Amino acid sequence: MAEREQQAVLVKEIQARLERKVKENEISFLEYWKEQVDQAAALKPEGVAALQMHVRKISDRMANRIQTLKREP
Repeated sequence: MAEREQQAVLVKEIQARLERKVKENEISFLEYWKEQVDQAAALKPEGVAALQMHVRKISDRMANRIQTLKREP
């Protein structure tokens, strides 16, 4: 029984670490893309077309990153 209790404690500890790491990664991800969007919002484009082009570039970068992550094992 003691071994099972130790395993349960170990599993809970590993789960807590994993959840903390996932949360840290998500925060980092959101901070990066928020900075990118804030930069786009701070621009003074000469029209809607220029702003749309900048937003498309951000979107393309996000799509490329998603594809890269999906390819990694």
